[in-house]
Amino acid sequence: MKKITLFTIVITTMLALVACSAPATPTLSPATVNTAVPTKPAALPAVTPTTVPASSVIQVDAATGSTNIDPVILKTSIAPMATGTLSANESAGLILMREEEKLAHDVYIYLFQKWGLNVFQNIANSEQTHTDSVKTLLDRYGLSDPAAGMAAGKFTNTTLQELYDKLVAQGSKSLADALKVGAAVEEIDILDLQKEAGLTLRADILLVYQNLETGSRNHLRSFTQTLKTQTGEVYQPQYLTAEAYKAIVNSTIETGSGKGSGSGKP
Repeated sequence: MKKITLFTIVITTMLALVACSAPATPTLSPATVNTAVPTKPAALPAVTPTTVPASSVIQVDAATGSTNIDPVILKTSIAPMATGTLSANESAGLILMREEEKLAHDVYIYLFQKWGLNVFQNIANSEQTHTDSVKTLLDRYGLSDPAAGMAAGKFTNTTLQELYDKLVAQGSKSLADALKVGAAVEEIDILDLQKEAGLTLRADILLVYQNLETGSRNHLRSFTQTLKTQTGEVYQPQYLTAEAYKAIVNSTIETGSGKGSGSGKP
């Protein structure tokens, strides 16, 4: 019995010595555990195409209010903008505005030939750049040009044809009537541009419409101020609300930067 007890004591002692000599396994608290997941390198920022500010697309004569759209700068400005398939409303809007801007040009050429007043010729020249700017969009989206091959005073849109005939007849009565016709055309243009701009989110179309509207506001100022200078008559809006009209004519010529400049006198 004593031998067995001694053997047991020896074995137990040896096992204890082995256990003491083995390296201890550390127990890590949650605070000492590195739980960070390696991240991917930060993505490079997306490159946004450089576009020409809208204010650089138009050229404004601060003395007369004549507002041209530069065709080269316009094409450069819209080149990086997305295109795609137009909605039916967007297509119809471009087709309408192509001929409506042509109508303004043709009416003013007729009235210049009738009355010889420079304001008609100056703004007619600007209107040519306006209708050309819409043609740029027609080409960009592969739409047929309704003004192709149409002579001055001729339109594919029958409503515009009737309007043209009515306007030149009215403008032939007197110089005052002619200047009122010019103002009326610009009022119509402003309202139609606002309507069409509300039917699209496309940056290129909006850029053109917004600059055309700036031109129409400038031209409205020119015609109404010329009416007062030439005849002493104060123009009364025919299509715009009185409030909207006053907001335009009580401000100065717009250069496209959001600020008026110049005297605003034609």
